[in-house]
Amino acid sequence: MSDLCKWLHEQLEQLPTIRFPFTQEQLPKNGIYFFYEKGEIWGHDGNKPRTVRIGTHKGRNFRSRIKEHYLLDESKMNFDRNKPKPSDRSIFRKNIGRALLNRDRDDYLQIWEIDFMTRKNRECLGHKRDIDKEKRIESKTTRILRERFYFRFVMIDGQTERMGSKGLESSLIGTVASCKLCKPSDKWLGNYSPKIQIKESGLWLVQHLKAHEINKNDKETILNAIRRTKEWITNGV
Repeated sequence: MSDLCKWLHEQLEQLPTIRFPFTQEQLPKNGIYFFYEKGEIWGHDGNKPRTVRIGTHKGRNFRSRIKEHYLLDESKMNFDRNKPKPSDRSIFRKNIGRALLNRDRDDYLQIWEIDFMTRKNRECLGHKRDIDKEKRIESKTTRILRERFYFRFVMIDGQTERMGSKGLESSLIGTVASCKLCKPSDKWLGNYSPKIQIKESGLWLVQHLKAHEINKNDKETILNAIRRTKEWITNGV
């Protein structure tokens, strides 16, 4: 499995990295993303970056998912007790906030965990929120993402092909999560996560960590997706 992890990392190196600031037009409408993080190095010799998160999306909203992670629409910070905070729309952001609060032994973690996307939670639990505190955490999360994280992507159109336990996303995550060589650094923020899956895997993920690794057919799909993505970047952006 470590060999497959190395192969995957090396193949993705054919693609450019995307760093903030960037435009949505640089991104496809459908695909799978691979996030990297400053200071996090793979375990296959040398100082190459290791993948710290793999993800995809429903429908044709790849751009929207990345937009939510990086909070490209800063008007989303104008939330109150009757509106969800940005991290309620992005589990990636929520996980970073969890780690920050847990690192600081902040009891507000209990409120941070609540999903305020639902009207019921906003009406019944909104009075427990400290909006000023949430905005400070959200601002710090945005700064961390923009300064420390960058990503690559491959274009894959079919949602069924991308998502779910039978989709490519799960086997990609399973391949990286099962690697015995790619481990987080001592300074990795995820080490403070209250989610044991994140701490143990070294990934900002809790799902698909036990999925099977990529197989021969998956490898061909990945190579085809990389070729198509390179062509799109060269000719279409």
